[in-house]
Amino acid sequence: MSDACDGCGDSISDPLARTVRLTVDRSQVDAQRLCPACFADWIERYRDEMQPEERETIDDEIIVD
Repeated sequence: MSDACDGCGDSISDPLARTVRLTVDRSQVDAQRLCPACFADWIERYRDEMQPEERETIDDEIIVD
């Protein structure tokens, strides 16, 4: 069986397809069938968005006389 990728629209076969499901409080909000390339892009976006923001640190020296 071959379906289209929800990301790019290319045809993908079942063994290569990945399904991403988003659920909130046990209710499915979204589901996408993705080809390997679109799945890799999705994972990268997820990692980027879920990383904690880096806080700017100030390297001031404290001089005590």
